[in-house]
Amino acid sequence: MLTVKKEGVILTSRSFPFESEAVLNPAIFQDRDSLFMFYRAIGNDNNSSIGFCKLNGPLTIAERSETPLLFPEMEIESKGIEDPRIVKIDELYYLTYTAYDGVNAMGALATSSDLKKFTKRGLIVPAYSYPDFSSLAERSGKLNTKYKRFAHDKTVLKQNKKVLIWDKDLMFFPRRIKNKLCFLHRIKPDIQLASIDEISDLTKEYWDNYLLNFKKHIVMSPKYDHEVSYIGGGCPPVETSAGWLIIYHGVHDTTNGYVYSACAALLDLENPLIEIARLPYPLFKPEADWELKGDINNVCFPSGSALFGDTLYIYYGAADKCIGCASTNLSALVNELLRYKKPISDPEELKKNKR
Repeated sequence: MLTVKKEGVILTSRSFPFESEAVLNPAIFQDRDSLFMFYRAIGNDNNSSIGFCKLNGPLTIAERSETPLLFPEMEIESKGIEDPRIVKIDELYYLTYTAYDGVNAMGALATSSDLKKFTKRGLIVPAYSYPDFSSLAERSGKLNTKYKRFAHDKTVLKQNKKVLIWDKDLMFFPRRIKNKLCFLHRIKPDIQLASIDEISDLTKEYWDNYLLNFKKHIVMSPKYDHEVSYIGGGCPPVETSAGWLIIYHGVHDTTNGYVYSACAALLDLENPLIEIARLPYPLFKPEADWELKGDINNVCFPSGSALFGDTLYIYYGAADKCIGCASTNLSALVNELLRYKKPISDPEELKKNKR
């Protein structure tokens, strides 16, 4: 049986106004033995910004900023900048986050050449109302009914804003695949994949065509009991010889509300639309008091990872209140995943192989 160690809480909120309520869901960039953590901070106005700290090794905080690194500036993010992820592709850092305007929560991008100054690039996910989305997406076949249900699973404030389908959990693969920039994003209940030559390709024409072939872009759908409600991206993909390791979150509804667990899968290195394997059980789930009780109970939300030797450290938001860390042996995890390989006769995977 795979062993996962809960390393405990590694970051909690402080009295500074921008993070007085909670810290959670961190992005991690590793530079040898140093980690750069960009975390979601919730302030006394209940809005989110991005805080920064640096770690020596996987668990020791060495530096921590007293002011936010990124904060709301544009209308699309006026109520918060949430849930960052970060990778480096070539010489540029790609920091993705959810921009929230009080009604819509959408994936956005900021880039940097030095991890100090970031340039915001705006929304890079499709911005469509549900009727517009479904009129395009259903031309290639009937959608799972959950798409419609989750599109309206939010409180719409009385503001003069067009209500859009939420598109969150945006993260890039850490290198080009067949010369393409590839990223995962999530329109509930599934995880989808987009690939482009450059960021400037993400036009309305691109997204219209993408949605006309929407089902071809679905990477993973809920499968097991612990993820039956919906799934979403977690940590940016980790490249291994067996495939892209995906640490994602799975959600299931209970009489006590949703439970968020960390889950694991492998995707094909050259065609990430192909799922190689998936754990049929959670990698880890809420068990400790600080995971079970917080601003939102029963949450382990993975969003960043680091590798020291053959030990994979996974950083996650715990109960939407603090930041925890869990660790496991990478080789053991990959070997465990390979025990659950999809059969090559799977019709959906055969279709993806032909693309």
